[in-house]
Amino acid sequence: MTEATAARDDSSTMSAPMSVFERYLTVWVFLCIIAGIALGQVAPGVSQALGRMELAKVNLPVGLLIWVMIIPMLMRVDFGALGEVRRHARGIGVTLFVNWLVKPFSMAFLGWLFIRHLFAPWLPAEQIDSYIAGLILLAAAPCTAMVFVWSRLTRGDPLFTLSQVALNDTLMIFAFAPLVGLLLGLSAITVPWDTLLVSVVLYILIPVLIAQGLRRALLDQGKKKGQQTFDAVMAKTGPWSIGALLLTLVLLFAFQGEAILRQPLIIALLAVPILIQVVFNAALAYWLNRRVGESHSVACPSALIGASNFFELAVAAAISLFGFESGAALATVVGVLIEVPVMLAVVHVVNRSRGWYESGSAQAVQPKNIQ
Repeated sequence: MTEATAARDDSSTMSAPMSVFERYLTVWVFLCIIAGIALGQVAPGVSQALGRMELAKVNLPVGLLIWVMIIPMLMRVDFGALGEVRRHARGIGVTLFVNWLVKPFSMAFLGWLFIRHLFAPWLPAEQIDSYIAGLILLAAAPCTAMVFVWSRLTRGDPLFTLSQVALNDTLMIFAFAPLVGLLLGLSAITVPWDTLLVSVVLYILIPVLIAQGLRRALLDQGKKKGQQTFDAVMAKTGPWSIGALLLTLVLLFAFQGEAILRQPLIIALLAVPILIQVVFNAALAYWLNRRVGESHSVACPSALIGASNFFELAVAAAISLFGFESGAALATVVGVLIEVPVMLAVVHVVNRSRGWYESGSAQAVQPKNIQ
């Protein structure tokens, strides 16, 4: 089977509708906040005992939950689709520019502006650096899983989406740690390099290897049977990812409950730079694709990939680097909280603006008349 054929076959993974968990993720996160705070108040010994289950600074229960969360998502990624990158070089270039050069640095700036300065009087001083670190972690990890859903809702080009996600995941293995380290250093935050590198190995490299091994084992049963088996497994394991995420959030809020009860405004304040970053990067990617003459079916997933985050990885890295009770962990969870409603709003905007987009895109590629 050629790489292009594999990519086309794998585009069926994008055809499934949003599950109840995905559509109402914000509701489940709010329920996790309530459940976690209640657990921390009623049975603090339970969460503290789980928090002490560490090996080499890695919390074992959270590590297991993160693997259950991430591996099914990474099984959807077809690295054979990297061969399709050249077909949409302009869209790929725009998305890479926004994902790796604009979004992380703009988030570091927004964290400095809002968290360190404008909102500082209303935030606990000892957590300021940690909040900014969490925002940086959130922006440094491009979306891997939910973007398939967003692409489908905008009738995005499945081959472009698959190839862009495969390319981003490849880059993330090598670029995530240096990028996070650079931005933390620029923000005058101590960089725990050993823990950061361990996080990359545990939460990116090893899950990618396991996921791709499972993927190949399932698909190697013959073209038709293998794809059917793969689709069935993905349908069964999909809820595991969301369930593991929600359990992780319950544990996190069990530790964070006391701070939130003292200062409930924190979540709203942390949401401001995240919201601005999502809107700015989505608009920038959408506009740049229009300027270079890419099709609307490429511009939509490009804008959505450029704006959304691999929040599961961000949560895992924040907990490993700074701990359950850190502001970094809380900041990444706020990203989870607003991801679905904000991205659905972006989906609505790009769908409604298709006429405007295509008129400008056609003009961008139209050759000038020679006098």
